[in-house]
Amino acid sequence: MFVGVGAARVRDLFEQARQKAPAIIFIDELDALGRARGIASPIGGHDEREQTLQQLLVELDGFDSSSGLVLLAATNRPEILDPALLRAGRFDRQVLVDRPDKIGRVQILKVHIRKVKMAPEVDLEQVAALTTGFSGADLANLVNEAALAATRRKGETITLADFTAAIERIVAGLEKRNRVLNPKEREVVAYHEMGHALTALALPGVDPVHKVSIIPRGIGALGYTIQRPTEDRFLMTREELEHKIMVLLGGRAAEKLVFGQLSTGAADDLAKVTDIARDMVTRFGMVEELGYVAYEAQRPRFLEMPGLTQGGCQVGDQTQQRIDEAVRGIVMSAFDRTAAILSGNREVLERCARELLARETLDEKAIGELTGDLKPPRPAGS
Repeated sequence: MFVGVGAARVRDLFEQARQKAPAIIFIDELDALGRARGIASPIGGHDEREQTLQQLLVELDGFDSSSGLVLLAATNRPEILDPALLRAGRFDRQVLVDRPDKIGRVQILKVHIRKVKMAPEVDLEQVAALTTGFSGADLANLVNEAALAATRRKGETITLADFTAAIERIVAGLEKRNRVLNPKEREVVAYHEMGHALTALALPGVDPVHKVSIIPRGIGALGYTIQRPTEDRFLMTREELEHKIMVLLGGRAAEKLVFGQLSTGAADDLAKVTDIARDMVTRFGMVEELGYVAYEAQRPRFLEMPGLTQGGCQVGDQTQQRIDEAVRGIVMSAFDRTAAILSGNREVLERCARELLARETLDEKAIGELTGDLKPPRPAGS
């Protein structure tokens, strides 16, 4: 009895808009209405959604640009829209509302801090630097969490420490002080986190370390190291990606150097390392022995239609074996370089780990004081 209701409502919508012209028609969550035909469509029976979409396409075909109507739509899933919706004469102009850059984050923060009382020494540039990848809603939540943190400590104003605590709460989760680690586990976690931090400090061009902690947070984090990006990045070189891998491997390398055995604490680090190394080989063409070839189909990106050619190619068994060897070679080479950095700075590692065990958390200033004699890595091949 409800077949055809969606299509009828689309007809009514455009009819009402024409009667009230000039008018704006705004369709939110367009993907609910305009999902590509053939995707998850039922086998047999009647697809009501397709009929509704077809009626919308018919209305768009008869759309007169001089009738005083403006048609807008919004979606978070443009990659699943029907290609017919996006052809010329329909929704042919796409406006990407991406996550804000550093300047945008500062401006968004200025809007939200009007409702709270800020300490005069708080620099929003520093807060924006710590929130790379945050959306506008995330930043609104950040200011709210910072205000709650200031209220809990009975503060009169919000300080940078409150913003840092709010970022940790959003990114890493709630503190789990009731999750009691035995002394051996705390020691392993302390060396693991300082391995990340010292590797980041020793390598040139890596984001500076903002904070290191061995207080458990969230579901599985037994400790964490926060780095503070100095600027938003959109391109990365092979050297920068290798440095990123080395920082991720710093925890595993420290465990092996100090304890001579491995733990399960590096599982998440290893997954990220493997993804980066595989992308370097299969997507970015950064291994010359394999040629400047994309061996893996590029993942669908924003405003790309499913089914369109996305690059990549089929890979033979021998080539797949060479890809696996190249991925393993990148990771193991980075691990050896990381282990060499930590081995050359063993005294600094021991000193920082002992201090971290005593204080549980080290901020940027404390880390700087403890690592004044940190030796830089030796040049490759020396």
